[in-house]
Amino acid sequence: MDKAQILVASNRGPVSFSVNADGSLDYRRGGGGLVSGLSSVAADTDTLWVCAALSDTDRKAAADTPDGRLDRAGFDLGGMRVRMLDIPPDVFANAYTSVANSTLWFVQHLLYDTPNKPAFDAGFRAQWDDYRAYNSAFAEALLTGAADNARVAVQDYHLALVPRLLRGRRPDLRIAHFSHTPWAPPEYFRKLPTEIGRELLEGMLGADHLGFLSRRWADAFLRCCEAFLRADVDWAKRTVEYGGRVIDIGVHPLGADAEGLRERAAADDVAERRAALRERVGDTKLIVRVDRTELSKNIVRGLEAYRELLTTRPEWRGRVSHLAFAYPSRGDVPEYREYTESVKRVAKEINDEFGTAEWTPLILEVNDDYPRSLASYQLADVLLVNPIRDGMNLVAKEGPVLSHDGCALVLSTEAGAADELGSDAVLVNPFDVSETAEALHTALSMPEEERRSRCERLVESATAMPPQRWFAEQLRALDH
Repeated sequence: MDKAQILVASNRGPVSFSVNADGSLDYRRGGGGLVSGLSSVAADTDTLWVCAALSDTDRKAAADTPDGRLDRAGFDLGGMRVRMLDIPPDVFANAYTSVANSTLWFVQHLLYDTPNKPAFDAGFRAQWDDYRAYNSAFAEALLTGAADNARVAVQDYHLALVPRLLRGRRPDLRIAHFSHTPWAPPEYFRKLPTEIGRELLEGMLGADHLGFLSRRWADAFLRCCEAFLRADVDWAKRTVEYGGRVIDIGVHPLGADAEGLRERAAADDVAERRAALRERVGDTKLIVRVDRTELSKNIVRGLEAYRELLTTRPEWRGRVSHLAFAYPSRGDVPEYREYTESVKRVAKEINDEFGTAEWTPLILEVNDDYPRSLASYQLADVLLVNPIRDGMNLVAKEGPVLSHDGCALVLSTEAGAADELGSDAVLVNPFDVSETAEALHTALSMPEEERRSRCERLVESATAMPPQRWFAEQLRALDH
C-alpha cells in the first residue's frame, strides 16, 4: 500500500453503492462536513480514507477490488484514496447497531427510558466483544503501510477504541479523534458498565488531540476523565494527563459550507421542488423542519407545539403551514420504528383536527429528498430546530444560509449550535411544548426588518468554520 501522510477513519465513507437495472454497480459520493473537509486537502496531500461497507452492495464493491481499495477500481473519488472494509455482517451488526447506535448513542444523548433500559448482561458483553473486533479491524487497516509520523483523524463514537489500539503499536503516529455527538455528564455516563466506560475513555485518550463540537461536550468529557479514571485534568490548559501522556482537548464547531450549499441549491431540481411546495401551501407563512426520524430530534414535541399554537393562537389557522420533512433513520432499531409511527400519528391528528378543504395545516413527508429540503430552507419564514440533545445540528446553520427572505430560527438550548447562534435565535427548552408554541408565535410575528437582520447574523456565525477550515484546524492541532 502506498504511504499515507493523512489517514482518516470513519464508519461511513465518502461513497456508497447501489445496483443498476442491468445489474451493474453504481455509486454516489456522499456529502457532509467530513467529505467536504477532506476533499479540500486531498488534492494537495497523500491521503487514505478507511471506512466500512454498510450494505451488501458496498460489500460487493469492496470485494471486487484488491484490499477494498475503491480508488484502484476506476471510481471518481475526487482524488481521495479509499479503502472500504468488509466487516463480517454479524460483527458489524453487533458493533454498529447494538453497541454504537443502541447503546453509546443513547448514553451520549441521554435518551434511555431508565425504568426499562439499559440492562447490561452477558449478551451485551458479547456484543461489546464485536465492537472491539470492529475497532481492531479499522486499526489494522490504518496500520497497514502507514508512513512514519503520519497524521490520523479518527471519527466518532463508532471508533472510540482505535486511538489506543494505534498508540500501542505505532507511537510515532499523530492521532486525533473527533466526537460528532454530545458527551454525557458523569452522572449519566456511569450507566455504562464500569469496565466498559473506562475502556471507552482510555481508548480515546490514546489520541494526541480530542475534538468536540461544543465546549459543553468537551467539559463533560473532562469531568468523566476525572470521575472514572482519576486522570489529572488541567482546566486552564484544557488537557488530560493520563498514562504518562498529555492529551489536548479542543473545540471545533463545524459550520455550514455556504458555497457548496448555494451552488447545489441553484440547481433545477431544487427550483422545481420550490415551485411545487409553494403551490401546495399558497401564500401562507411557512414553519419548516428537516430532520432524520431520530429520537433525539424531538419531532413529536415539535408537532405538539405546532398543535398548541393552532389551539391557543387561532388567528394563525389558515395563515400558516408546517412543512415537516423527515429522513428515515435506523429502521433496524425498534425504538426508531416506533418513534416514526408516533410522528405519523400526531401529524394525522393535527390535520384531522384543524384541516379544511382550503387548508392543510401540516405536510409531513418521511423519505429521502435532499433537493426538497434545500427548497424548503429557501422558503422558510421560521425554521424549527428543537432537539432533545444534539452535538451540533447543521440544519440550524444551513437553513439561514439558504433563506431567500431571512428566516427566524427557533432553536433548542440543547443543540451544540446554540453556543454560536443563541443570541439571534429564539431559544426554547426542548421539553417545554408550551414555550415552543409561544416561540413559534414570536418567530411568525417578528417584524420583517428584525427577522432579516437576525438572519444575517445567523449566517455570519453559521459559516465561521466551514468544513475545510474545521478539518484543517484539527490537523494543525496535531502539529503543535
